[in-house]
Amino acid sequence: MAEEEEKKDEKKIIIDEDWKQQAQKEKEILAAQEQTEKEKAQKEKAARGPLPPGNFAALVSTLVTQTLFALGMVKVEGQEKEPDLEMAKYNIDMLDTLEEKTKGNLTEEEQKVLENTLNQIRMAYVKVAG
Repeated sequence: MAEEEEKKDEKKIIIDEDWKQQAQKEKEILAAQEQTEKEKAQKEKAARGPLPPGNFAALVSTLVTQTLFALGMVKVEGQEKEPDLEMAKYNIDMLDTLEEKTKGNLTEEEQKVLENTLNQIRMAYVKVAG
């Protein structure tokens, strides 16, 4: 009698073959999708070509691009957004800090690029902030 009660208390899990096959198909579909996404990412990376060397001009260019984007002067296709003056000012301040901290350590050409860039980006800020 105790054995019969133990058997009643045990839960039986019944998994039919159709369910197993469906689960396996779903697993294969997900694996194929992941593989396709990986291949797409690799193709995009190959298509963009190699990145330029990291140097002072590239650093300045990156901050300028972020500033222009924040000012709304560089747009992403299909997206309309208001200028973010706070973010633009932050990036300009970063360029200003860069100029301050590198004073005396830049080549003449790098110094001129930074000065001219700062002047132009400040003027753009004033124009947008109006």
